[in-house]
Amino acid sequence: MSEKVIRQYRKYLKRRSYFLTALFVMLLITIYFALVSGSADIGIKSLTGLLLGNGTPLTSQIVVQIRMPRIAGAILGGTALAVSGAVIQSLLRNPLASPFTLGISGASAFGAAFAIIVLGAGNSYVGSNDVPVVNQPYLVTSSAFLWSLGSVAVILLLSKYRGATPEIIILSGIIISSLFGAGIAAMQYLADSVQLASIVFWTFGDLGRAAWKDTLILVIILVPVLVFFMYQRWNYKSLNSGDDYARSLGVNVTRVRLTGMVMASLATAVVVSFYGIIAFIGLVVPHIVRRIIGNDEHFLIPAAAVFGGVFLLLADTLARTIISPVILPVGILTSFIGAPLFLFLLIRGMEKSYWS
Repeated sequence: MSEKVIRQYRKYLKRRSYFLTALFVMLLITIYFALVSGSADIGIKSLTGLLLGNGTPLTSQIVVQIRMPRIAGAILGGTALAVSGAVIQSLLRNPLASPFTLGISGASAFGAAFAIIVLGAGNSYVGSNDVPVVNQPYLVTSSAFLWSLGSVAVILLLSKYRGATPEIIILSGIIISSLFGAGIAAMQYLADSVQLASIVFWTFGDLGRAAWKDTLILVIILVPVLVFFMYQRWNYKSLNSGDDYARSLGVNVTRVRLTGMVMASLATAVVVSFYGIIAFIGLVVPHIVRRIIGNDEHFLIPAAAVFGGVFLLLADTLARTIISPVILPVGILTSFIGAPLFLFLLIRGMEKSYWS
């Protein structure tokens, strides 16, 4: 009997190792297609010449300064959103939980609107393609980020007062989302036509704003967050069996839940503050990964990280090419893809699959 259990466990490990390997291969293939796809025709010959140092200045400009930062932003952003969603679902034991359950998206959108209208970043103009251009993008980004952290602070205060239970955290997020939603409506009412266009365009979620400086900031913040999640994976796994079981193993449930929520919120806030609201990555990707490899955080966190990057990069590549030369904001496409996909998972009974 023991030998049978050992064989089953080894088979379990192999299946998950194969899945992770397949995800890395998918990521490499997706990066290649993202590099060569777009309104500018860059084939394998031009890309190979560029890698060997023989590329033309135009090819170098398109690939190195435009497409590669966008690819890096998609991978980092998808990784952060997917892992944050997976961790939050584990912490709250709720399949409907996601980074946006905390009200982070609403707080970020309000922060952007606040910077555009109140702080003067809305002195923008509309370009030849009717695309609003914000004169001070880093002011908008900083404001969105600070308001996101402010929403997390409010949730922590409410949790400390009423107890950091999953129900209190989720209800706090719903309340904060409604509050910031009203604030955004008020800002839009006070805005002129150009400021209103800037607010709406920012909330779409667009990786066209990606730049190498942004990528460096994302790496500096997100890498420690991911390392922290991997370090805490045993505690997250114990919470899957309930708070009482985790306490019996010596886990400080309240501290683990609050620190995990703060780190997940930080990762999400950074991505949203740079690229706007990108929906469904943190909700759908963890569910897909759970259905394939199960609920073990040892595999779930790295698999969600890689698949999140693949998912967002695929969506962004499709957004750039589906009606080329027009480039769609990736947030619109992830909503179109994520909503029916999540509905399918819901119909298949995801609650019963994970924590029953």
